[in-house]
Amino acid sequence: MTDRTAARTRETAETDIEVTLDLDGDGDATVETGVGFFDHMLEALAKHGLFDVTVRCDGDLAIDDHHTVEDVAITLGAAFEEALGDKRGIVRYADRKVPLDEAVAEVVVDVSGRPRFYFDGEFSQPSVGDFTSDMARHFVESLALNAGLTLHASVSGKNAHHEIEALFKALARTLDDAMRIDERRSDTPSTKGEL
Repeated sequence: MTDRTAARTRETAETDIEVTLDLDGDGDATVETGVGFFDHMLEALAKHGLFDVTVRCDGDLAIDDHHTVEDVAITLGAAFEEALGDKRGIVRYADRKVPLDEAVAEVVVDVSGRPRFYFDGEFSQPSVGDFTSDMARHFVESLALNAGLTLHASVSGKNAHHEIEALFKALARTLDDAMRIDERRSDTPSTKGEL
């Protein structure tokens, strides 16, 4: 198997970000964004997707968490796309439904190279700690569009912490399933011959 890793940076007037990613890792994460709950969610993404991830972000948190979350998603999405390379041998499609107490999240993905995002649901509270709840939806959208994914997600529940955590865990498991190498396949999983 080829090395499926990537290192990406992003520097704007609002954020300065460094990301590394290994698709075939052990679930290790080193994360420093300045947003505690977001760090926890990125660690869950790595752990449950078995991705090795480092994320360092210096963002304009004096304003709010929007630029930090969005720009980390953009950078991490670009790292996923880079690490996938020509996508030769991947499974391509996957879906997972993950519960966390009363909450349930579902993610369906096609590693298609045709970025699209669809979301159904609402978060029960406006924030979890210093993390704005709707930024979870925006994170998944920005990651999908920058990784070249068609991604459908939904969430339901009564506790935003549970809803968001279930969403990140469902995302992790789905990405791992779809991006995994299928040993039976040596080509790109498309009748077009490329994704």
